[in-house]
Amino acid sequence: MSSPHPEVSVIVCAYTQRRWDDLTASVESAIAQPDTTEVILVIDHERELFERAAAAWPQITVVENASRQGLSGARNTGVELASGVIVAFLDDDATAGPGWLRAMLDCFDAADVVAVGGRANPVWPHGLPSVTLPPELLWVVGCTYRGQPTSREDVRNVMGCTMAFIRSPLVDIGGFNLDTGRVGQIPLGAEETEVCIRLRQANPATRIVFEPLSTVSHRVTPDRMTWRYLRRRSFFEGVSKAALSRSLGRGDALESESAYARRILPAGVIRELRQGRPLGAAAIVLSLGAAAAGLAYGTLLRASVAAPARTKMVAP
Repeated sequence: MSSPHPEVSVIVCAYTQRRWDDLTASVESAIAQPDTTEVILVIDHERELFERAAAAWPQITVVENASRQGLSGARNTGVELASGVIVAFLDDDATAGPGWLRAMLDCFDAADVVAVGGRANPVWPHGLPSVTLPPELLWVVGCTYRGQPTSREDVRNVMGCTMAFIRSPLVDIGGFNLDTGRVGQIPLGAEETEVCIRLRQANPATRIVFEPLSTVSHRVTPDRMTWRYLRRRSFFEGVSKAALSRSLGRGDALESESAYARRILPAGVIRELRQGRPLGAAAIVLSLGAAAAGLAYGTLLRASVAAPARTKMVAP
């Protein structure tokens, strides 16, 4: 692997051997990017997976999560070890396409850009899309959804499966909050939303950019295509946003979601009904209702994201 300036560290986090084939594709796609300086694979408290991965990829850095269990701690471990000026993140079930990294790096040519996100395309089981996940709901399975930009544009936050940051500002704010984000299969979220908001609050002059030319293929497993998962994931998204509202302010935490609920979702319901897809319309209504219930639940219980529980981060 070789890379021109700036140096780029690609970080992949993994927690289960059940995704081994996807993890293999993810790591190999990161290694294959011409602009990759180093790949860091962080294993989240799964010793057998760590030993297996270390044996499989002696040419990259394979480490165990040095922090509390969870995706945020694993990401922070990778950031701590990274030598690159830029740190890019790729999910263990996402495969980077050709030019994935270069398209994001081009955005950093603007000096005020601090973070960039790419497009995530779903890979459905047996190649068949779910009738209960219309385009507006693809965020439920970690993919780009209707309502996001279709060309390069400033956004509030990036999506976690494909994103890159200038390392130093990320370190300055303490990295990802250990009190947010997914732990194993518990479908909490919003850790990348929170870190993007904190970056902007720390320096309002900075920009966060969505670049759809940077693409990954993101695996969707059958268990994430059920009504139960849709309801549960949407509910916990509401809980997460209630916590962010208390921590970072309701305006920053819910600005994008409010516009999405007012404009994008009603239009999706109407389209699904007109095109004879009542299950799609029902799914949108269910997701919106579950998210609203989660938001109310989190608010009533005074759910909050504490001040970030941070490990001390230092420049390499």
